[in-house]
Amino acid sequence: MAGVEARLAELGIELPAVVPPVAAYTPAVVDGRLVFTSGQLPMVGGELPATGKVGDGPGLVPAEDAKALARICALNALAAANSVLGSLDRVTRIVKVVGFVSSDPGFTGQPGVINGASEVLGEIFGDAGVHARSAVGVAVLPLDAPVEVELVLAFE
Repeated sequence: MAGVEARLAELGIELPAVVPPVAAYTPAVVDGRLVFTSGQLPMVGGELPATGKVGDGPGLVPAEDAKALARICALNALAAANSVLGSLDRVTRIVKVVGFVSSDPGFTGQPGVINGASEVLGEIFGDAGVHARSAVGVAVLPLDAPVEVELVLAFE
């Protein structure tokens, strides 16, 4: 899809720097015509803006806050993809989004949280941003992050 870089500028979105791995992996790999990103946490400036489980109640990360964090995860994943592609203008489609939500046992709103990632991808890529998706509740995520997102992107 040509014009992704221009669309980012139009939306006022600046991709962050690639988040350095916190363990033994690489942020993104290319195989054939696909880019697979590692799971991306909502790191901003090297730190998590929030930690803990998502849910309703004291000491929990509210779902709307987690949705905003999922958006950050998606942008971090795009930065990782960009690092191996050289330009997001090469992306032809967002194929798959996998989102993990560190969930309080009674929380069942994982799809709404991961919409934060899906919606920003739609804003950026338009029809090419429509994707298959999984939104999974988990007990805990690395560094006690509330959310983690990985992408699979097709490119030319």
